[in-house]
Amino acid sequence: MYFGSDNQTGASEQVLKALVEANTGICASYGDDQWTAAAVKAVQATFECDCEVFFVASGTAANCLALSSMVQPWEVIVCHSQAHILVDESTAPEFFTGGARLLSIADGESRITPEHFSALLATQSQHVPHNPLLGVLSLTQANEAGQVYSPEEVATLASLAHQRGMRVHMDGARFANALASLGCSAAELTWKAGVDVLCLGASKNGCLSAEMVIFFDKSLAQGFVHRRKRTGHLLSKGRLFGAQVVAWLKDLHWLTLAAQANKHAQVLASALQNTPGVRLAWNVEANEIFALLPSQLAEELEAAGAVFYDWGLSALPAGQRCGANQRFVRLVTSFATTDEDVQRFCDLLTRG
Repeated sequence: MYFGSDNQTGASEQVLKALVEANTGICASYGDDQWTAAAVKAVQATFECDCEVFFVASGTAANCLALSSMVQPWEVIVCHSQAHILVDESTAPEFFTGGARLLSIADGESRITPEHFSALLATQSQHVPHNPLLGVLSLTQANEAGQVYSPEEVATLASLAHQRGMRVHMDGARFANALASLGCSAAELTWKAGVDVLCLGASKNGCLSAEMVIFFDKSLAQGFVHRRKRTGHLLSKGRLFGAQVVAWLKDLHWLTLAAQANKHAQVLASALQNTPGVRLAWNVEANEIFALLPSQLAEELEAAGAVFYDWGLSALPAGQRCGANQRFVRLVTSFATTDEDVQRFCDLLTRG
């Protein structure tokens, strides 16, 4: 019963088959191959626009290289207080951007709201050259609390950012899960709502290692080929990216995988909600579940083979506390989560 992370899965059969096929023969290197070209076209078709597309191997590289193209070192990146770029990337954004500051908002809340952002904008002085300038608003989709921003929410926040001359970055490590949850189009959730750059992750959802930096504002992509190269993220065997992405997007495979993960998360969430002593921190909107469990129950589940992680108490919603006999945990489902594992976990809750 593995609910530790969707990073722990391998590739889907469709993606793995494409990798094996791409392994045959000789082709051009550094992304000048037919698979990479086909992958770029597939991304453009998926998002219904002539965007610039670049492939890298990790989400950290995608986010940080994207942000380095969007801000100057004297500018500020506004993000949620639990944003991955702030708490989980070991100051890599500051390193890649040459020192741009990360400024967090919405502490204790599940998402950034227009009210949070407007309050920040109202207090930020732009006394040149003494104050850092507001450069980027970064949103995570689905976010670190497992919540999903609707196209309307993204559009409102993006409009506020653009009115102040800021650019909008989206960390889409679980973008597929958000899209499957919302049922809208990829275009409606990104550039049509005002997103300038999307980091689209496939590694958590059926690929081995495939992340994309997608520039809807193509002017921001100027020089990105050099940024990627000089930071060591241009792979010689670019077909490894291209083959995966083509197979991932084909016939909406990526959304099928994400929907399967979301479905299992809903089943687990329902079972947890109906278990005495258990409290969900937030409604489950994608494939992550955050819950306060009685410590004894958590230990019994682990002893029976369930894998999940304790989560930082700083992420708890405002007003919620973790008691002495409780544990705050995160469970994550993936495309590889089985009905049998979910049912076994639910049965354990019932018996408990």
